Amino acid sequence: MDYDRFISAVERGADVGREGGRRAAQATLATLAERLSKGQARDLAEQLPPELAPWIATDHDAERFDVEEFLRRVAEREGVDPETARRHAMAVFAALGQAVSAEELADLRSELPKDYAPLLPRGPYVDSVSSERFVRRVADRAILDEDRAWRATDAVLETLAERIAAGEVNDLIVRLPVHLHPPLKRGKEQGGGDAVPMSVDAFVNRVAEREGVTPGEAREHARAVLTTLREAVREPEFADVTSQLPREYDDLLSRA
Repeated sequence: MDYDRFISAVERGADVGREGGRRAAQATLATLAERLSKGQARDLAEQLPPELAPWIATDHDAERFDVEEFLRRVAEREGVDPETARRHAMAVFAALGQAVSAEELADLRSELPKDYAPLLPRGPYVDSVSSERFVRRVADRAILDEDRAWRATDAVLETLAERIAAGEVNDLIVRLPVHLHPPLKRGKEQGGGDAVPMSVDAFVNRVAEREGVTPGEAREHARAVLTTLREAVREPEFADVTSQLPREYDDLLSRA
């Protein structure tokens, strides 16, 4: 893949113009260079168009930072918000997936922690729901405006993360966009790493308290959020998460 085709792939994936594609590629590759070892950055540069090599070149040892810090740095370099940076970074990684060998991609994956997985190429296209789309789906299902849908989403995800084991929360964090991570992390911290036993009524009451609504409203909102979560992470992962929940939760887990 030559330079023009690489930037064109980023343009299409990020839905930006030519200059936007170039800025996204430069910001993402420069940040990736900070996260990779010198040897891995060099190996990638050797398989990329020569015009891109200076962006991923590094003389420093790898810095250890998580995906949220990665996106913060991309956003700062590019002059965009973190959610836009996430979309652009995914487009750049998708272009990388077309430009370098499968072996080189495997080496790249091996240097990055699990929370980078949603950014990395998974096939000929990238299919990942944005936080805005997630919340819009919740709003449509629960008949809420956007602000209330955000509150409902936060309340349900925080309570779910408190109810299930930390490992399952981590798997959700890997698969969901950055703006949905905070409530999951809060719930995991409140649970102390263990699943907190609670009946379905207790679950609904906690959602209601966090959201500031009645238990009846909270129940409908929980169904809307959990249905949207099922779509976002796909059925096998959703089944792994909900396998810890007793049968009394079935009403919340039925599709809204």
